[in-house]
Amino acid sequence: MTAPLFSIVTPVYAPPLDVLADTVASVLAQECQDWEWILVDDCSPDPGVLALLREHAAKDPRIKVVARETNGHIVKASNDGIDAATGEFVVLLDHDDLLTPDALARNAAAIEAEDDVDYLYSDEDKVAADGTFYDAFLKPDWSPERLRGQMYTSHLSVIRTELLRRVGGFREGYDGSQDHDLVLRVTEQARSIVHIPEILYHWRVVPGSAAADANAKPYAWIAGRQAVQDHMDRLGLAADVDFGPHPGMYRLERRLDPALKVSLIIPTIGKGSMVWGLHQVFVVEAVRTVMAKTRHQNFEIVVVYDPPTPQAVLDELADLAGDRLVLVEFDEPFNYSRKMNIGALRASGDRFVLLNDDVSIRSESWLEDLVGPLDEPDVGMTGAKLYFSSDTIQHAGHAYNRGHYKHPYMGAPGSSPGHFGDLVVNRETSGVTAACAAMRRDTYFEVGGFTETLPLNFNDVDLCYKVRHHGLRIVWVATCELFHFESRTRKRIVEAWEKSRTVSRWGVPANDRYMREAPGPAKDGDEQPGTRDPRSVPVHAVAPSTGRRVLRRIKRTLTVQA
Repeated sequence: MTAPLFSIVTPVYAPPLDVLADTVASVLAQECQDWEWILVDDCSPDPGVLALLREHAAKDPRIKVVARETNGHIVKASNDGIDAATGEFVVLLDHDDLLTPDALARNAAAIEAEDDVDYLYSDEDKVAADGTFYDAFLKPDWSPERLRGQMYTSHLSVIRTELLRRVGGFREGYDGSQDHDLVLRVTEQARSIVHIPEILYHWRVVPGSAAADANAKPYAWIAGRQAVQDHMDRLGLAADVDFGPHPGMYRLERRLDPALKVSLIIPTIGKGSMVWGLHQVFVVEAVRTVMAKTRHQNFEIVVVYDPPTPQAVLDELADLAGDRLVLVEFDEPFNYSRKMNIGALRASGDRFVLLNDDVSIRSESWLEDLVGPLDEPDVGMTGAKLYFSSDTIQHAGHAYNRGHYKHPYMGAPGSSPGHFGDLVVNRETSGVTAACAAMRRDTYFEVGGFTETLPLNFNDVDLCYKVRHHGLRIVWVATCELFHFESRTRKRIVEAWEKSRTVSRWGVPANDRYMREAPGPAKDGDEQPGTRDPRSVPVHAVAPSTGRRVLRRIKRTLTVQA
């Protein structure tokens, strides 16, 4: 007998019988028939559960029932199902959720199209007790940095059986986050990872479930943090994992090698403006906050200045930065790209931080968080979370989508977590603004730095395209926070030829890989800061106060355990 393509594995423990019946119906309704289903009853107290499973197994030989004699919880029950699987791929399905009729068919098509795929995931939504579908999660394409910040792939996960067994299946001690731990280990070794951008899974909301309340299982947050820390340790990446701002989210506190020299490259003409009721010379404020809030000590500040810059400003910079300051005169017509390239040629660091003069550092570990991801050789560029002086979002990564270059979430409240954590977890993105970005020295020169035929606008978009053209990831860092007093030193005018030149080089932006619905104004439009798409208001969010209460409870638990 030929082994099936899919082995659906479902651990079962005390679901309502009508809910279980709905799950069964969703599997039997599959358009693709090349499957087996292993249902592991984890010693459910209601004998009707096992009876229902055996009833269906008697009707369909593809359904196999494993009855555990003792309750082993989800990890043991799931591993029993994996042990019994004969299919090429294991499909993970909870006992109270629903597959769409084309779920297996869409996965089969993706597997046929890419024969070395080892892990597939798709989009999901929730289903209420009355059958209403809501809270659709349109996920990004493969985003390893985001997976470290939250278990975003989740449902529907399909894993090559051989790899699943090779990594050891589910691990004890990670209950509540056992799937996060598993997928981290699987994706570390997977040859190819495929995202199917369609909703193939309905996550049922029942009282006490994580779908209904992210605070329902605080132990899962503890286990998830450990899973991510294990992952970083396995990869040899220098970071400490802490709890994020909301349950199920995690923060990576990067550590930099003290020997790593960082060059901050800042172009300026020495102008200023009124900010928060005070007149500030922007470059002075930028350097002052850099000196006050940068913990990593091995850095220099390369300031590329135009001759109109007042000598008093240069003197103040020297007083602030001392021997860290490198002054480079730029006596040419204004060209942002050329100024940055000249600054890069004068810089001596191993890492470059591209920094506008009209910024003010907000977060204490900004440099470590921004530069740290570049330790991974396939990360080519990182960007920061920027705020207007009004504390609303100015930059949360670029989205190149549907003919536009967009600033998602521009103008959204600074306290917003975004849709499914978009604004509070690190994640891959199509591009970042050069107002605050970091690159390895070798990457900057390998891609050719900034394109000098784009002297004013779209030079950062072009740079991001070049980085991705070299097969490198771009990571937006939610924990690297700065204020950006955008365009206070010049009137912002976007010329049509600037966009046309970018399109002629890279094509019309079509479907963004990382943000399919990009709330916020187009980068190439004339929208005023503060305007925003209603979608920037989160559908799936946890109140910060609730997250803090859960976090305090978890930290008390950890203290007692220690």
